[in-house]
Amino acid sequence: MLLIRCPYCEEERPELEFRHAGEAHVARSGDIAAISDEDFEKFFFIRSNPKGVVFERWRHVHGCARFFNAARNTVTDRFLVTYKAGEPKPEISAEDAGPAAWANREPAELNETSSSRLKEQVTE
Repeated sequence: MLLIRCPYCEEERPELEFRHAGEAHVARSGDIAAISDEDFEKFFFIRSNPKGVVFERWRHVHGCARFFNAARNTVTDRFLVTYKAGEPKPEISAEDAGPAAWANREPAELNETSSSRLKEQVTE
């Protein structure tokens, strides 16, 4: 079972206690009636769906019932960090993100990086 850390309760709980609430850090218009239909469509329906790290909103529905944000790797389904709603988006390095962060690199570059890591592990 996947465990998710609630930043308000400050403990890890089973995923069944949580609900996904969409993409985090979406800029909302101050005057929704003034924007064009195309811009409204982009705001309301169109979301990024990258392979790798995504920033999402979650709600602890069977706990404190509060919304929070999380950085999650979509390839490994691993939560990298959870943080309270309203806090700025954290910086996540490629190494913290894991294998998915390497998905858009050329194979030669991947092999070069993998072999250098292997050499580091052998010499330690």
